[in-house]
Amino acid sequence: MGDVRQLQDEHAAAIAKASAQEPSIQAVTLQATTSASGKNVTILELPTVTLTCEKDHLVIQEHAAATKKSRSCCSVTPSRRLAPGFVLFYNILWAYITPDRNYLRIDFAEETSPKKHQLVVRQLEFPLPSASLQGPREREPLLSPPSIPPVSAATLDAFVAHVLDLAYPAPIQRRKRAWVLVNPHAGPGGADKIFEKKVRPIFEAARMPLTVVRTTYSGEAVTLAQDLDISEYDIAIPCSGDGLPHEVFNGLSKRPDARKALSKLAVCHIPCGSGNAMSCNLYGTHRPSLAALAIVKGVPTKLDLCSVTLQDGERLTSFLSQAYGLIADLDITTEHLRWMGAARFTYGFLTLAIRKKTYPCDVAMKVEVGGKEEIRGHYARGVRGAESEVGNGEASGDGEEGGSNDGEGEGEGEGMPGLKYGTVNDELPEDWEVVPHEKLGSFYCGNMAYMAPDANFFSAALANDGLLDLITTDGDISLWKNINLQLSVESGHFFDNPLVSYRKVSAFRLTPRYQDPNGVISIDGEARPFAPFQVEVHKGLGLTLSKRGFFEAPGPHGWDKVTTTERLMA
Repeated sequence: MGDVRQLQDEHAAAIAKASAQEPSIQAVTLQATTSASGKNVTILELPTVTLTCEKDHLVIQEHAAATKKSRSCCSVTPSRRLAPGFVLFYNILWAYITPDRNYLRIDFAEETSPKKHQLVVRQLEFPLPSASLQGPREREPLLSPPSIPPVSAATLDAFVAHVLDLAYPAPIQRRKRAWVLVNPHAGPGGADKIFEKKVRPIFEAARMPLTVVRTTYSGEAVTLAQDLDISEYDIAIPCSGDGLPHEVFNGLSKRPDARKALSKLAVCHIPCGSGNAMSCNLYGTHRPSLAALAIVKGVPTKLDLCSVTLQDGERLTSFLSQAYGLIADLDITTEHLRWMGAARFTYGFLTLAIRKKTYPCDVAMKVEVGGKEEIRGHYARGVRGAESEVGNGEASGDGEEGGSNDGEGEGEGEGMPGLKYGTVNDELPEDWEVVPHEKLGSFYCGNMAYMAPDANFFSAALANDGLLDLITTDGDISLWKNINLQLSVESGHFFDNPLVSYRKVSAFRLTPRYQDPNGVISIDGEARPFAPFQVEVHKGLGLTLSKRGFFEAPGPHGWDKVTTTERLMA
């Protein structure tokens, strides 16, 4: 960057010197690189500013002569004191030349303040040389500053195209056609206002065509997704808690062309609810405007989905979690406290932990990765594989070996994949491990890492490894140990806690020992009948957009350290 900055300074000095002698300075490009698609202009000189495309940001350098006349070389909308010194390409939403060819405009998202965690859309406007100044220049006298040739329309267009290429590198898609679902009653409420004020401006500045639908009752999104013309859209964006994505996935799963729909339509999430787990995992935030920008710049990422079979014959699709015991009680019995936001989970845990209730059951499972060190290594390989794929401009998909892929080999046709292990009503496969639990505290199985902000229960979860992360804890531990166990979730030490049993499985069946009229089973945070149920994973069956091609959770402690074996094999 130092060489480019030095080159900028030298040319800026030349421009300033020329400006002092000659009032009409044309714009000029100072450096260009050639690519297969044509000329990519990386440095652009304008009458009052130099724009330079660095690796991950656009540098904006004002000329000294220009800043003497005005406080800024360009206009910024909404107004701010000065133009920024640089803008990250990640934050650039669009760039274009106005139809009259008088201005270069760049729309970008900017954080209002570090503490507010909110983005607003701003526009940079750079004056271009007027048409009257594009004619032949008079011959300059000897000893005058070097002649600066005028910029061509092709050069300006090439610069804009290069900026957009850097703002939307492969495999990121521009101008994604979005089907937006807004649940006005999600979480504490106010999803309508959140979308209109914090989200829509970002999508519109990114030139995304929007179709906005407001849901009116629970379960409506299932029918809407089932009947949707998927050829009209690239992404579905529920604005809600995690309940609306659950409905969308289940609606797509009920279609005759389920596999095609799930693999084509990327299901995303704008957080407007209590837990907002999906957004936390994919974008690393529960802030709506930050999630909106992450969707605009989202990397296509295959997502494991699960089939859940119930005793009554119903088959559900799960994208997030399955729970029994304290966690399920916590999730479902605090529904009436949605007005508290995420604080409802803290309150619910304390009230349940004091009771030291246990939940006897039998768990049968197909274990694929057992020990925590093996799981750590599995996670490392998965993340590195995803990084390599995205770095090569590919969608994040098969970064790690795992369960069945997209239902391959599990039945023909375009509907949902067949069930490799049958339903909950079938005989258990002989190679499954059966573990009886007399005093279970919590059974929690996750397809994603975060279950709420600061609740990274499944730190080794991968988006498309074909496996679920299954944890169990005992219920007869002291209140103090239980509190410390939950605190370890927030501190990031839950995975290594000796009270936590952690496995990666491709399928499981849970059978409660006793019929409890007040018993709770939770699937993606939704209550289901208190009865045996079975789950199996379909590797990469779904599609979403993520920030980097994998979940934003930090992973188990030490996963990124080079082991002795890896060092010797290098």
